[in-house]
Amino acid sequence: MTDWRLPPERLRWALTRALDAGPEVAVQHRHPEATGRQFLEQARELAALCRPRGNPLFVNGRVDIALLVGAHVHLPAHGPVPADVRPHLPPGRWISTAVHDTTEAQGALGADLALVSPVFAPGSKPGDTRAPLGPEGFRALAASLPCPALALGGLSPERAKSLPEAAGFAVISAVLEAEDPADAARAMLRRL
Repeated sequence: MTDWRLPPERLRWALTRALDAGPEVAVQHRHPEATGRQFLEQARELAALCRPRGNPLFVNGRVDIALLVGAHVHLPAHGPVPADVRPHLPPGRWISTAVHDTTEAQGALGADLALVSPVFAPGSKPGDTRAPLGPEGFRALAASLPCPALALGGLSPERAKSLPEAAGFAVISAVLEAEDPADAARAMLRRL
């Protein structure tokens, strides 16, 4: 997941290095503070980075921009649900959705993936006041979902070991702030 609070050169370098870990690494473009035009330009830049390497790109919350850049869509909680969006997407486009509790898990019907969070206290969101789910809470939510669950929030390769049922991991600081983002991404992939 992108973190546009990082210096732009650092973010671009870290993303490029992380994508070197292989096509199993996806990028989720998330930048809530950006203007619509800025968000679109950043999405275009990320699409140009991901497409030639074969890495999936998800656009957070903006179906219009996802369509413009040929990306998949991530739906935040309390927004449109997959059934609202699916008819507008071309075949082969994925929908991921945010899930924090059992109510949101019920709204994941029709999603291809769910990002379940926060599993642990997130390092990139120090102001997040939600109680971490922990491995047990993640397991319970993942079991209630109609799609594969990716773990998000405070993850490291060591913590990922406690989540054998995770279909994947969504991270920010664990990769983007790592000394070698490609090694960090590979370490997370080895936990799958």
